[in-house]
Amino acid sequence: MRRYVSFALTLLACVALDAGASESASGSFTANKVCEAYSSFAKRTNPGEVKVAAGTAYTVREINKVDYDWLRVEVPGAQPSLRWVQRDCGTPALSEKPAAPPAGASGEVCSLPNQEDSYVLAITWQPGFCEHTKYNGKKPECDAMNGGTLPAKTLSLHGLWPNKKECGTNYGSCQGQQFALSKDTVEKIAPWMPNFFYERTFGAYEWNKHGKCQSLAPDDYFLKAVSAVRVVNDSEVGSIVLGNVGKNIRVSDFFDRIKQRYGAQVADSITLVCTGHKYLQEIRVSLATDFSTDRDLPRMMANAKPSGVRALGCADEIYVEAAGKD
Repeated sequence: MRRYVSFALTLLACVALDAGASESASGSFTANKVCEAYSSFAKRTNPGEVKVAAGTAYTVREINKVDYDWLRVEVPGAQPSLRWVQRDCGTPALSEKPAAPPAGASGEVCSLPNQEDSYVLAITWQPGFCEHTKYNGKKPECDAMNGGTLPAKTLSLHGLWPNKKECGTNYGSCQGQQFALSKDTVEKIAPWMPNFFYERTFGAYEWNKHGKCQSLAPDDYFLKAVSAVRVVNDSEVGSIVLGNVGKNIRVSDFFDRIKQRYGAQVADSITLVCTGHKYLQEIRVSLATDFSTDRDLPRMMANAKPSGVRALGCADEIYVEAAGKD
């Protein structure tokens, strides 16, 4: 019996080290060398033997304590994608020093609806995701795309994420209206969020995690998100991506073109996300809470907060994958 009690206490201690004492954080972490990226630093577990790449910037999600020596970062393409990396592996650039929660507050403040102070529009380049991410047969749209029956003619919606500054990236999973969409809405959004051609699973996930934290009803939320993707798709951003399918592009050239066309404010509010250090997977666009989709890109992005990092998991030169397995 003592042996089992001792084991249980040890297990609980490991969990507490990895999660219970962690602090929400935001910003970037640039690796200076190749380092292990652990799902649990206390137990040194590393599914897939994932490592961060020298010279690559990663989004910071958490730190293990205020006076931290471990950071939890997002590693695109890893399963799970959130990994712990030692602080001395690189250079952190946190948005601000973590603050103690307000008196009487708890983690619940990050699950209260209608508290957002900004948005992130996450846009997928579907071929880059489908061909180079292990989706384990759970993405019928990827099976169709890799099989050659679903083309990639536009950018696609991943999600529209309300954010709250004091919660870092942990604002979500609020209480709210149940997920349900009209047939008309599904028909309108499916070409821009192709999982809807086959099922409702991914849409329900995005609604439950993010959509419930804002005030729009499900139909209006997804229609507005798709409208925002269309604005980006019809902009210089979409022109660059769609005009370079099957080709390499330099990250610096991408941002130079955006800055030349729209100015520094727009360029500084966009982040490219790659998988395998090479393949474009996602474009993240910062938006203000009052953004409107009946405008061009600069006006839709007016008053957006700078993203703080241009590229996550991307080499200097990246590849825009074509649809269909080679």
